[in-house]
Amino acid sequence: MSVHACILGCSTTRLTDEERAFFTEVRPWGFILFKRNIDSPDQVRRLVDDLRGCVGRADAPVLIDQEGGRVQRMGPPHWRRYPPGRAYGEVGGNDPLYRREIARLGARLLAHDLRAVGINVDCVPVLDVPAPDGHEIIGDRAYGRTADEVALLGRAAAEGLIAGGVLPVVKHMPGHGRALADSHLQLPVVDAAWEELEARDVAPFKVLSDMPMAMTAHVVYTAIDPARPATTSRIVHRRVIRGAIGFGGLVMTDDLSMKALSGDFAARTRAALAAGCDVALHCNGDMDEMTAVVAGAKPLQGRSLTRAKAALARVARAPEPFDIEEARARFEAAFEGRYAA
Repeated sequence: MSVHACILGCSTTRLTDEERAFFTEVRPWGFILFKRNIDSPDQVRRLVDDLRGCVGRADAPVLIDQEGGRVQRMGPPHWRRYPPGRAYGEVGGNDPLYRREIARLGARLLAHDLRAVGINVDCVPVLDVPAPDGHEIIGDRAYGRTADEVALLGRAAAEGLIAGGVLPVVKHMPGHGRALADSHLQLPVVDAAWEELEARDVAPFKVLSDMPMAMTAHVVYTAIDPARPATTSRIVHRRVIRGAIGFGGLVMTDDLSMKALSGDFAARTRAALAAGCDVALHCNGDMDEMTAVVAGAKPLQGRSLTRAKAALARVARAPEPFDIEEARARFEAAFEGRYAA
């Protein structure tokens, strides 16, 4: 039986009867959780199991934005508070290899937390390189201030997640760091020349072009396509995401309910999938909006289905052996106890 090329959210910590019936009927490819869906480990496990039960797939992707810092959906008292990306770029003095080790370790601990409750996809790492005058929506979520720093630590984080049996999602392709606006609230327009974008913004995504999943940016890059944001731009997908970056994995949209996009939700979905996105993401759990997204979506098929299967094949691997107590001690020592469990 086919599935719809979309990832959907739900409204609270347990499925309503309406949500259960809807998900069973429309069979989205996956789901995403937010703070409104999180209470305790046992509750999250039950919710994840219920979501997968609706679509009848034990490996259905369940996503979360568990970066650390400002963007952490699972937190105290049940889960550790993790640092933002920038903190990893500031440990270890002049030793980039140590920073890389700690970034990988932090992501490995994140994967341990997520896998324990059944979550198998984390929307990490942020590969955006923040410009000095860029909007703070990225800010300290970035691993550093240069493309090389971001690529080094972003790759370490992605490898740590994969080692723990959780899929990383590189974001926000092809780069949100120059944006002067928050795409949750309005459409950012970046006027930098292509040569500048390629050297700085796009560079970390090239280094991680072998990752299984990526998320697009709702940003207009006038040097590439002055008319449409990356999410809905066939030119950006063809020339940059699949072209200059050479990304071969599954591409998902950023949240379709963000105000950077215009049009009704069916139209947003159709535009994103027609441009080259494999899967549409809708996060807020609003039933009317989700119904429209599904109406605009299509069955997951062709190359998109092949990419989805390839991603799930990577997450099916058993986690690498891991001494959790020793790892926690090393992590806490690196941050001098500021992020103790």
